[in-house]
Amino acid sequence: MSQMSDFLEVELRKHIFRTGSMTKPAALHVSLHTANPTDAGGGAEVSGGSYARVQRDPGDANWSAPDSTGGLTANVADIVFPTPSANWGIVTHVGVWDAATVGNLICYATLTTPKTINNGDAAPKFLAGSLSFTFA
Repeated sequence: MSQMSDFLEVELRKHIFRTGSMTKPAALHVSLHTANPTDAGGGAEVSGGSYARVQRDPGDANWSAPDSTGGLTANVADIVFPTPSANWGIVTHVGVWDAATVGNLICYATLTTPKTINNGDAAPKFLAGSLSFTFA
């Protein structure tokens, strides 16, 4: 199940109910975590060993919307992380951010199956359609 971050909840509230407006992120970056990021945007993001967030910009070419009312979106193409050059640990969560480093967490989800990623493993990836978020 996916969760919205505090940042996104506040921005949506301002945009819909208040006088502020939300600026659409110019880029989205997918992250891996070894602990729950939580609504506040914390958690232990993987670091070192060639790790980097993967950019997938907003747009129909990168994110699907299979129906008009269900709130589901998923990756259209594979999301491939760099090949690890050190142990990354047990990855349990994934996040979407508005920046390649630091930035604001948009949403996050718990992986169905945690994955141990070690030095020399194949580049971790989410196959097309396998990373999904539901706004409900």
